[in-house]
Amino acid sequence: MVEISSEEQYEKVMERIEELLPMVDNDTPLNDKHMIELELLSLLVEAYEQKHYPIEPPTLTEMIRLRMAEMGLSQKGLAKLLGVSPPRISEYMTGKSEPTLKVARLMHQKLDIDAEILLG
Repeated sequence: MVEISSEEQYEKVMERIEELLPMVDNDTPLNDKHMIELELLSLLVEAYEQKHYPIEPPTLTEMIRLRMAEMGLSQKGLAKLLGVSPPRISEYMTGKSEPTLKVARLMHQKLDIDAEILLG
């Protein structure tokens, strides 16, 4: 299979994708030549980006901070929600301590933090 082998090729493919986007929409048939080209180029870009620009999963600390911000919670409020002490939350956030299985389960349920992130 053909692959993108340089940043220059990547940029050219991205330009072509930008040209194709206005030519297709949700109603475009899957056998339309523009749709086929867009799909193929998108797959090439995806493979290149996974290899050269991998996105690392967030850390537990990052997820806790994000959920606290989204939910408008302070460390004290999060501690109350999870049934642990505020200093324990501080330890989780600095990486000095990891949550117990019980607390991890609560983080998953109440904060919607993915189990893979919780279990590291």
